[in-house]
Amino acid sequence: MYTIGQISKMFGLPISTLRYYDKEGLFPNMERSSGIRKFSDSEIEALRVIECLKKTGMEIKEIKQFMDWCVEGSSTYEKRKELFETRKDTLEKQMLELQKNMAMIQFKCWYYEQALADGNEDRLNAIIPDGLPQDIKALYDLAHS
Repeated sequence: MYTIGQISKMFGLPISTLRYYDKEGLFPNMERSSGIRKFSDSEIEALRVIECLKKTGMEIKEIKQFMDWCVEGSSTYEKRKELFETRKDTLEKQMLELQKNMAMIQFKCWYYEQALADGNEDRLNAIIPDGLPQDIKALYDLAHS
């Protein structure tokens, strides 16, 4: 069992955030001893899931719904699976957008490196897009897809 202070340090979260999560019912089976919260491995795993879902943009009320489904038991497996499938789809779309953004940044780093070496952009403008080196063209194409 861990104290709220230990969990705060372990996860890098303010104690107030952990109290808020508890108040919102995100740790439905948490034990208390003389009013002091005792975090078990179960709450630690729940907190890992909570933080993961938060980082994907899920709101606390939606996370609370998930935690409620967990308490309800096996009859909610389908709902829980659907929630994670939806989160997965959302993350995949975000990752693709990040990849496209990274490709643009990498392309522009290369572009301006070349422009600095050349002293101007004339050669670059003449070779974009079909005359680009293959690896740079791949970045260009991804960034412009």
